[in-house]
Amino acid sequence: MRLINPLYRISEHSRLLLLSFIIGVLSGCAAVVLDGAIEQISHFLIGGRTGVPGEGWRFLVLPGVGMLISLLLVRYVVRDNIGHGVTKVLLAVSRNESKIRPHNMWSSVVTSSFTIGFGGSVGAEAPIVYTGAAIGSNIGRVCGLSYRNITILLGCGAAGAIAGIFKAPLAGVLFTMEILLFNVSMNSMLPLLISTISATMVSCIFRGATPVFACTLTPFALDNVPFYIVLGIAAGLFSLYFTNGTLWLEDKLAHIRSPYLRWLLCASVLGLLIFLFPPLYGQGYDSLNALLAGREIAVESSSVLSFMMRSAWGVPLFFLLVLFFKIITMTLTNSGGGVGGTFGPTLFAGAILGFVVSRCMNLLGADVPEQNFVLVGMAALMAAVMQSPMTAIFLIAEISGGYGLLIPLILCATVSFGTVRIFERYSIYTKRIAQSGDLLTHDNDQAVLTLLNTNSLIRDKYPKVQIDAPLRDIVGVVSQSDAAVLAVIDSQGRFQGMVDLAAARKYLFDTELYDKLHVYNLMETPPEYIYYGEKMDSVMKKFDRTGAWRLPVIDENRRYLGFISKSRLLTAYRAELKEISMQD
Repeated sequence: MRLINPLYRISEHSRLLLLSFIIGVLSGCAAVVLDGAIEQISHFLIGGRTGVPGEGWRFLVLPGVGMLISLLLVRYVVRDNIGHGVTKVLLAVSRNESKIRPHNMWSSVVTSSFTIGFGGSVGAEAPIVYTGAAIGSNIGRVCGLSYRNITILLGCGAAGAIAGIFKAPLAGVLFTMEILLFNVSMNSMLPLLISTISATMVSCIFRGATPVFACTLTPFALDNVPFYIVLGIAAGLFSLYFTNGTLWLEDKLAHIRSPYLRWLLCASVLGLLIFLFPPLYGQGYDSLNALLAGREIAVESSSVLSFMMRSAWGVPLFFLLVLFFKIITMTLTNSGGGVGGTFGPTLFAGAILGFVVSRCMNLLGADVPEQNFVLVGMAALMAAVMQSPMTAIFLIAEISGGYGLLIPLILCATVSFGTVRIFERYSIYTKRIAQSGDLLTHDNDQAVLTLLNTNSLIRDKYPKVQIDAPLRDIVGVVSQSDAAVLAVIDSQGRFQGMVDLAAARKYLFDTELYDKLHVYNLMETPPEYIYYGEKMDSVMKKFDRTGAWRLPVIDENRRYLGFISKSRLLTAYRAELKEISMQD
């Protein structure tokens, strides 16, 4: 603590700026470590040729081995669920005061290194986002910052992680604003920028300043606009399969209770699919680089389906199958015990989609630049799957140096985003938590309802009386309390009703009724019940629907816990709204 104490001598805003720089450096280092670990493990196993290992058996065996190592590490060392990193970050902001467990500062890096280094068909981006967010969250907590500023530092860590892994500072900021943080003021932008710039500089020092997917592209031509629109529509429609197919398969595999049986099934199917379609091995970035360079992906010597590559239409058919199975292999890897994300597979699948669409157009007589479509396809699918068009546009421009294609990038991302929004409101990251009511949005009113904790508003100041007690007992309770209502319970503590003392007042001064009337003669049934842990938007609807001033709270066994009053709820609502709306 001696090292931290000097920080308290400066204002919280100044601390925020200093810590955003430190978090950016640490997130950038984490990105460098993860990228280097994946590369070293892969080089050790297959000589660094992640796209095409030498012998076919490695396709069948290595991904499953990596998944098993990750599974064992998670079960016996980490002992926590660390999958779905971006979704976990969203839940931490909305349901855990932006607190992330300290082990997440290293656990995702270690486990995803083995998963991806051994050929698991997932991406490294979600684990590094979780790592960066954990760094920001824990540093903010140790330094005693407010919830709001801890949340900003969490976003700084996530933004720095994206900037570090892709060497794309602007994309890191946009990712945090579009996907992670529901309310970022202009003053909050400065810490994010500091974090992403520092992370990018760290990454460039250790990995070089060359863009991750540097390529030479054909200048944009207006004649190709209709073809880019077709690609955007195709990406929007395919994203429905990507999101819903992933979630559906995850649910089916979750029914297998034994983690080892689930691993065995997933590893077996994954190995077989990668054996048949080698581009599915690992992150697939070698294949992606080949497409961006205008080269065919070499599969002739490594796949039993290589005969398809000898036919003009066989090539797009082969990669259409790769596109279809990528979602399956990604889900199998994560469900089987591996740790990885959907960010990288989205980029890979978008590139393959762009290639398939452009190759089919050229086979039909068009003349479109396939490399351009590969690059633009990445942005189009990312905009649709993650529902973050700005992040998609500028990320792809930054990681490729393809600013000359900014118009088709914007066009395709807009069309794909518009297409998917016709059918699907939520992204792959937010769909599950939206269904549970835990999703924060840019709507401040909805954000307040998500952040408010029903359980913290319960008050148990209201006296309890037994349902068969005489009026005399009520008189005794009233003399010692200023409560407006009494809670009526039975012998087992279960809630039965309530006594409104204003309505019962006329009986309280008639001593002849003290032993004649009982609580059950005076009690009323409340118009609604609030259940322990119930979502705040549901509670608000109950108050609006009934017009009640206070409602009882019960648990699943109907045991009485207290009351929530409308005045207490509105006071908490105003305080939370002020907190998330205030400017730094």
